[in-house]
Amino acid sequence: MASDRERPRRRPSPDPVAVLRGHRAAVSDACFHHALPLLFSGAADGELRVWDTASHRTVSSIWAHGGAAGVYSIAAGAGLGNTIITQGRDGLCKGWAIEEAGLSRRPIFTIKTSTYHFCKMSLVKVPCSAHDTRTRLSSSNSGTEPQRVPTEDNTGSDGVNLAEGTQEYEQGSSFDGQNILAIAGEESSEVELWDIENSRKIMCLPQRCSANMTGHLTKKKGLCMAVQAFIPCESGGYVNILSSNNHVEWEWYSNA
Repeated sequence: MASDRERPRRRPSPDPVAVLRGHRAAVSDACFHHALPLLFSGAADGELRVWDTASHRTVSSIWAHGGAAGVYSIAAGAGLGNTIITQGRDGLCKGWAIEEAGLSRRPIFTIKTSTYHFCKMSLVKVPCSAHDTRTRLSSSNSGTEPQRVPTEDNTGSDGVNLAEGTQEYEQGSSFDGQNILAIAGEESSEVELWDIENSRKIMCLPQRCSANMTGHLTKKKGLCMAVQAFIPCESGGYVNILSSNNHVEWEWYSNA
């Protein structure tokens, strides 16, 4: 029997505090600065704008990526200080300095990820209690002893600061989690971790085939659609990676 009580009325949608106008193409992403009253927005035509959240006006504007690539994702965080990172569909992630006059006209670093699809990057999300903790990278298939993971030979065009040659990193080694970038890899289902400070690839998850990893085919797992890097409070400082693909599957890499 239906209740005789009158259903509560739905509240009308609130009016916006402000409408920010200025972009000439669809806005793809936006994020706030962690300490300053600034909002960053990126558009499909490659424009990156900085807004004053008090006056609701544009502070600075630059063309961060080519028009065909556009700005697909923006990231800012306490670990980056007065630097923000943009991701375009040109396979590049660029760092921009926040200066008194606005954004730097040239990127202070460029990471050539060779990732061209639409999965947005992720900085490591650190809980408040772990901001001063030195974090360690690991994946769920690592053993008790640190396992060395060779990074691929990264060579880029002029102006791209990438490490040349083959480097080795240990799973379980100490890294500053706030300076790690997680992004979809070149292969459809892989996730790559990059050291932002050195513009260097640290590792690829899941690890590619080796002599002791037979039958490990990453291409059958589906296209990576979303990725998040974070440090759970109970993880002891280890970086965890959560990714999903178009086969409605989730993968969680952790050593906790």
